[in-house]
Amino acid sequence: MSAITQLQEWIRNSENIVFFGGAGVSTESNIPDFRSSAGLYSTSFGNFSAETVLSRSFFDKHTHEFYEFYRQKMIYPDAQPNKAHKALTKLEQEKKLKAIITQNIDGLHQMAGSKNVLELHGSILKNRCMSCGEKYNLDYIFHKNGIPYCKKCHGIIKPEVTLYEEALNMSVFETAIDFITKADVFIVAGTSLVVYPAASLTRYYRGNKLVLINRDATSYDKYANLLFHESIGEVLSEAIQ
Repeated sequence: MSAITQLQEWIRNSENIVFFGGAGVSTESNIPDFRSSAGLYSTSFGNFSAETVLSRSFFDKHTHEFYEFYRQKMIYPDAQPNKAHKALTKLEQEKKLKAIITQNIDGLHQMAGSKNVLELHGSILKNRCMSCGEKYNLDYIFHKNGIPYCKKCHGIIKPEVTLYEEALNMSVFETAIDFITKADVFIVAGTSLVVYPAASLTRYYRGNKLVLINRDATSYDKYANLLFHESIGEVLSEAIQ
């Protein structure tokens, strides 16, 4: 039996599937990943690396420069859901997919129609004044020049994304663990599985239907019950019919 046929069978017979995805899920929507040769971390901003710019200390000390980089490199307003996002939405609508756990901040899963999306690193769609807590949408941030200030109190607005040096939302993280421990089929796609603590989530799966879909090899490949080094969109759209 081929790997794709096996995956189709597992999906057909399961009512408890969980999906965990990283940056590779969105590259087919023309959003660059982080660690490939053409990824975000191969770029720089003046004398600073991308990882430095995306740290909380940089945000606090160089807020104007942070927003210059953020608007240029982190926001892709024209990006649309790809085959992978749409296939997962279909699976959720069939009540087979119980949760999508994502490291991405682009909101494309929700744009595709998925409802139960656990965003480990937050979302560019959510922004909040650091002083009064007033909420702002992405358009307000994207179309401002320089630092976006609150219309109510003139405080600085910060995207609700998890920067380096910031802790994950542990409530979201613990909910993700709960879904994974109960999953029958666990599909992991588009992540190098090197960023902790998110990478540790795979260890909580207790089943025997671990599916890894990633362009490059990962240190977890040897644990996979099914392994695909192919397009995520192509694999999922063929498996979810």
